[in-house]
Amino acid sequence: MGHRLSKIVTRTGDTGTTGLATGGRLPKAHQRVQSMGDVDELNCHIGLLRTLPLTPGLDASLQRIQHELFNLGGELAMPGHALVTEAHVEKLDEELAALNEKLPPLKEFILPGGSPATAQAHMARAVARRAERALWVLHAAEPLSPFAMQYLNRLSDYLFVIARTLGKAQSGTEVGWQRV
Repeated sequence: MGHRLSKIVTRTGDTGTTGLATGGRLPKAHQRVQSMGDVDELNCHIGLLRTLPLTPGLDASLQRIQHELFNLGGELAMPGHALVTEAHVEKLDEELAALNEKLPPLKEFILPGGSPATAQAHMARAVARRAERALWVLHAAEPLSPFAMQYLNRLSDYLFVIARTLGKAQSGTEVGWQRV
């Protein structure tokens, strides 16, 4: 593990670069830095979701996911290191299957909303998809572990299913998309 921050105002980023955990520096416009920011933003959205009323069991899962996203950020900050594994992807697959079992089949696209928690789950889902796209762009230039992208792909699905679960529990219905 690299050094921890002992102070927050370092002024080292004033020239348009940011530090990696390896000690190297990259331009803030670099795709790796963009990817790290997208994963961080996703973690923040999940943190906000956790402050809202949730169905039993979801908070513990979301807290674990926040730790895993920190690992993913660490992986991105340490080029060549892999911290997200196939086991992380499989755990999300298991949780997805368990939640999907309790939901009716989806017959139409659904609109984000319904309750604050449902809307926030959709927001986190959208950010997860953006973060996944950012990692694929980075992967095209600098190969990453395939589990990083798989994890974000599965996480976006998981957040969608959480939104459906919360919608069912909190408002009783989902708002289906209607062609206008």
